[in-house]
Amino acid sequence: MNAVRRGLGNGVVQAFLVIVGLVWMTPLAGLFLSSLRSAEDTAKGGWWTVFTSPGQLSFDNYSELLGNAGITTAFWNTVLISVPTTVLVVVIAALAGYAFAWLDFPGRETIFLVVVALLVVPVQIGLLPVAKLFGQLGLFGTIPGVVLFHVAYGLPFAVFLLRNYFSEIPKEMLEAARMDGGSEWRIFTRLVLPVGRPAIASLAIFQFLWVWNDMLVALLFADSASQPLTVELQSQIRQFGSNIDVLAPGAFVSLVVPVVVFFAFQKHFVQGVMAGSVK
Repeated sequence: MNAVRRGLGNGVVQAFLVIVGLVWMTPLAGLFLSSLRSAEDTAKGGWWTVFTSPGQLSFDNYSELLGNAGITTAFWNTVLISVPTTVLVVVIAALAGYAFAWLDFPGRETIFLVVVALLVVPVQIGLLPVAKLFGQLGLFGTIPGVVLFHVAYGLPFAVFLLRNYFSEIPKEMLEAARMDGGSEWRIFTRLVLPVGRPAIASLAIFQFLWVWNDMLVALLFADSASQPLTVELQSQIRQFGSNIDVLAPGAFVSLVVPVVVFFAFQKHFVQGVMAGSVK
């Protein structure tokens, strides 16, 4: 009887999760189907009409998208902003997290408290002062300027996260490595990084998604030559409004890349969440 109840309970949970997944995937599927329809078909009815008229579907919109210089340039600008930002934040945060967790140096606790305090500083407060500073340095309106801003505001949380994760590594493991003659760099690269891989992967996913989907910082710090995909799509909506045959595939590409990244690192992300819950 208990086995039957457990089976029914598991079936209900699985059915509920399937429903939630379908609801979550519906907007993505709708956007994808819309990206395969012409502007005329879109004006006549919703994307669900493709199930009764599959002849509407075509990849012509993606051919036009590849010919749209503004969107293709913005896509590569987004890549040039998101990837270096993610790499820099992860590398710097990993080094700082290890130092705050296991290295003794003057002012360690005070500096870490300052880093934690920076978590409560809203991004909006720093926009204008940093924009003025970047203007004086010649970085305003450039991709390096956008990257530096994202790195600066992404590091406090990243350092806080990795420091707390690294501090949970058993001290005996590090002492044994030091007794075997391992240098701090060797311990960091051969022991700490492999153990901290789930947390690092989770951080990389969150940082990439944050920067890829950002519009606020890009609106202020990027000019027309360096603006990412989010700003370009918003600009084309404002300028043309009715060019859904270009906007729909552009929006789908902008959406599907983070989804692919998430599922590619899903295993490590789940490991990081589970490890954090246990600790």
